[in-house]
Amino acid sequence: MFSWKRAIILASITITASLAHASGKADLVVVNKAERQLLLMSRGQVLKQFKVALGGNPVGHKRREGDQRTPEGRYLLDTKKSDSGYYKAIHISYPNGADRLRARLGGFSPGGAIMIHGQKNGFDWLTLIAQNLDWTQGCIAVKNEEMDEVWAAVDAGTPILINP
Repeated sequence: MFSWKRAIILASITITASLAHASGKADLVVVNKAERQLLLMSRGQVLKQFKVALGGNPVGHKRREGDQRTPEGRYLLDTKKSDSGYYKAIHISYPNGADRLRARLGGFSPGGAIMIHGQKNGFDWLTLIAQNLDWTQGCIAVKNEEMDEVWAAVDAGTPILINP
């Protein structure tokens, strides 16, 4: 049975996705931890790819505060912070409900403040060295000029998929 409401919603989604693709906006960010790469995606196509640095203990899913792991799974990029201690930052919605429950059952804090960001303010001169190391506390770091591109392509509410 035909539904005008469903047809209008599907048309709206299609138009929104087309506009995002045409404007260079990402509708998904994918991070592949093993490959140290961040992909800006639109409608299943890679718009841009960047090399990333991760937490100092990158293998495995973030479990607790201070473990220096970058989370794995599906989250949202929920807030953009231009006043961060790092060159721009986009907050990742870690911990989610499952992360909080696992931490509560384990008797520890899941941690938080996981972001995609540029270099630590005042230390951008270390970029060539830093981006070849896993140096964050669990965040995903790119070069400052690349962070400008990520910042422009990602709106608050964009999903992020972080793969092992």
